[in-house]
Amino acid sequence: MFLRLSVVEPRTLIGQPIVGRLYCTQQAMWKLGWFLRDFLYDPELLAHEQVDETALPGLRGVVKLSHAVINGISLINLDGFAPASQWEELSVSPASSVSRSSTAEASR
Repeated sequence: MFLRLSVVEPRTLIGQPIVGRLYCTQQAMWKLGWFLRDFLYDPELLAHEQVDETALPGLRGVVKLSHAVINGISLINLDGFAPASQWEELSVSPASSVSRSSTAEASR
């Protein structure tokens, strides 16, 4: 599943897109569930293991990003997720950290 997220915090990056992917293989479904849960996807649909693409725009949460270059191709990795309510706590990271966190809003 390809995701297009729009940064809503920090202010210096508002509106910047984040394009990433979540694999939907049996081994990777836990990560999709983590994303949907933390971005406050409809719990009833989630309980029935249903993904309604029309329900994805407007979801909000925090995403932890990392960057990798593989065979000359630049990729953004979606390493972690948290509810938007944890932005203040998670946005303060050590200067030596390689990853970044942003509050993002899902769009389609």
